[in-house]
Amino acid sequence: LGFAASRRQSRQLVRHGHFAVNGRKVNVPSYLCRPGDAVTLKDRSKKVVRINEALEAVDRRGVPAWLELDKSGFKGTVKTTPAREDVTMPIQEQLIVELYSK
Repeated sequence: LGFAASRRQSRQLVRHGHFAVNGRKVNVPSYLCRPGDAVTLKDRSKKVVRINEALEAVDRRGVPAWLELDKSGFKGTVKTTPAREDVTMPIQEQLIVELYSK
């Protein structure tokens, strides 16, 4: 959603309890969000400088089509589950299959 500049920073922010999903505190980075889930930033976290800097840079980076961001309200919504075409990282699925088939 753009609340952090990198995946590592995102995981740390989640681990430190800065986010809530559907009003419930989440501190596990691997938490699985479903379509319709609302991700909000806690009130005390709205003043964190790094989060505000990352939100300013969101216009340049963009937000995936399967997510919806409300920058002024510090919240986002998961619209749909991402399809393979929506993932922009260079992933070679065949190598993953080969690794786990051993």
